[in-house]
Amino acid sequence: MTTMTIAADLSAESAGRLKRELKAVEAKKRTKAMLLVAPLAVFLLLIFVVPIGALLTRAVQNPEVVSALPRTLHTLAGWERTAPPPDSAYAALAADLTSLSDGEKRGALARRLNIEIPGYRSLVAKAARAMPLAGDEGHRAALTPKEVHAKLVEVDPRWDEISYWQAIEKNSSAYSPFYLLASLDHKQDAFGHIVQTDPEQQIYLAVFGRTFIIGAVVTICALLLGYPLAYWISTLPERRANLVMILVLIPFWTSILVRVAAWIVILQSEGLVNKALIGSGLIHAPLALLFNRVGVYISMTHILLPFMILPLYSVMKSVPPTYQRAAVSLGSHPFAAFWRVYMPQTYPGIGAGTLLVFILAIGYYITPALLGGPDDEMVSYYVAYFTNVTINWGMACALGGLLLAATLVLYVIYGRFTRSSLSLG
Repeated sequence: MTTMTIAADLSAESAGRLKRELKAVEAKKRTKAMLLVAPLAVFLLLIFVVPIGALLTRAVQNPEVVSALPRTLHTLAGWERTAPPPDSAYAALAADLTSLSDGEKRGALARRLNIEIPGYRSLVAKAARAMPLAGDEGHRAALTPKEVHAKLVEVDPRWDEISYWQAIEKNSSAYSPFYLLASLDHKQDAFGHIVQTDPEQQIYLAVFGRTFIIGAVVTICALLLGYPLAYWISTLPERRANLVMILVLIPFWTSILVRVAAWIVILQSEGLVNKALIGSGLIHAPLALLFNRVGVYISMTHILLPFMILPLYSVMKSVPPTYQRAAVSLGSHPFAAFWRVYMPQTYPGIGAGTLLVFILAIGYYITPALLGGPDDEMVSYYVAYFTNVTINWGMACALGGLLLAATLVLYVIYGRFTRSSLSLG
């Protein structure tokens, strides 16, 4: 009995030691794996995550008024926005503008308030030039808030209008949904309620709709052209298939600007397409294929077609051709066998290609700008405009952030569709 107990204890001890050794080995493997992945993780964090985080943060930042007019905002705290502000607010505004020696900060303040009310830039500039309101420091310190009020109204009568003070008080926070709302054709009124912008200023929802329509049409065209081409390539012998794939990938080796310039030459009134159509007698006058939506569709479909063919071809190569032949041998019509047996097995390639092409299409800028007209400008055009022309980083980041959100929604939908397909399979 004692011998059996000792043997059992030794067995339990050896089993415990074995478990500890296994855990140590697994911990070492995990550590090695983390060390191998760490450089890539750091790279993605610095190059991808941090810039996107900065973009999303900049879309809601609103620092111009807070940093330039701290005394004024402190005085306006609790103001009901329905009656004129107190005289102390005028005194605080004068003190803020007097101490605002930084021209860049003053310009940022003027630009920000000018977005709220057109003409505010000149109002801030005129008031800043009038500072200080008195000749010497002692006299200026002796001015009462009521006297400061009168002097500011004397500089510009608009300082007596409540709407200009409401614009200042509305921006009392360093963070605001202003740019995000503006990107959706909405704004906050004088009391903070979300309302639609004026009808003549509502352009961005139409731009987003146009962007998604162009992306959808280009995706459908690429799918209609890419699916039969990918199917044909998948049926070729390996050597011929590789040759055709090289031809498909040639656009990757050519600059987008070169391809767009080539399409301008091909689609113009005296280009190859119109000459061929006129020469064949199908038309008697050149078609308008440039600087409109048609040219955008043709060029973008040509550029993005390889992104549709590659995932389709990779999936089609893995589908055994015997399945379709077996369905035909059992009495199915060839088209029915293709539709019911072959095509469902290519859904992953269709989904991946469609998602990839659509996401790339909605972010295009150069092609619509060069081949399209004023009604073909997409969201990326306005992102570039606010970044390079007006230097309005908040609006550019808000538009880019909404485009990123749409992309993430597409990824989520695709992920759920993929999971549901796998569960049904």
